[in-house]
Amino acid sequence: MSGNIAVTRQRHRFAPVPHRENAAKEDGIMKLKGIVFDMDGTLCEPQNYMFGQMREAVGIPKESDILDYIHGLTDSEQEVAFSKIKAIESEAMAKQVPQAGLVTLMEYLDQHGIQKGICTRNFDTPVAHLLSTHVPGHIDAFAPVITREFRPPKPSPAGILHIAHAWGITDTATVPDSPPGDRPLPLVMVGDSIDDIAAGYDAGALTVLLRSEGKEDLEEDERTDVVISRLDELIGLLQNGLTMRR
Repeated sequence: MSGNIAVTRQRHRFAPVPHRENAAKEDGIMKLKGIVFDMDGTLCEPQNYMFGQMREAVGIPKESDILDYIHGLTDSEQEVAFSKIKAIESEAMAKQVPQAGLVTLMEYLDQHGIQKGICTRNFDTPVAHLLSTHVPGHIDAFAPVITREFRPPKPSPAGILHIAHAWGITDTATVPDSPPGDRPLPLVMVGDSIDDIAAGYDAGALTVLLRSEGKEDLEEDERTDVVISRLDELIGLLQNGLTMRR
């Protein structure tokens, strides 16, 4: 269970897309600069069975975060553990199914000059497979792409802020000490898990949850700003001016 967290924040509002030529931030309305996506469960359909296989293969207790547990091992133990994890992910890679509306949304974002990035806890091979197999060549590249090698991983906001800095949205990639609700950024985080929503909220992004079975409690989490059922549902929301539901 994610549990609700009482949060206080400025209202996150974006100007309708496409943006007017001279549109600027006024009355709390921002021009959207970019969208960061999770991968598994977001750009492709969830493969949650992998996590049980990973825990069994490495001997990770249910209450422990998989990456935190492995990073707590000795260097030699980490090497063995990560090889087992990668083998499981590589086998699942062949079964990837793109999320409904993936290409339609990406075409729309490219048409209107909205940057796209990825922040995932997967390693780079499944990400590359998804992009080369399920994203047509006419779609602009995702950049930056943050994978497992980046530390700290989600739920830390560090990866998202790294992307924001690369896009010129922030002056630094360092996680600020100030409350995230006091520093809304002109970007969106789209994901399907508590790690995605927590990272997006703490980064100062507007958070979009892609609805999935078994995570209904996350739809009510205070840090979840918008809930959608398929990726291209975002298009209409962007056209109307994406805003927090609360």
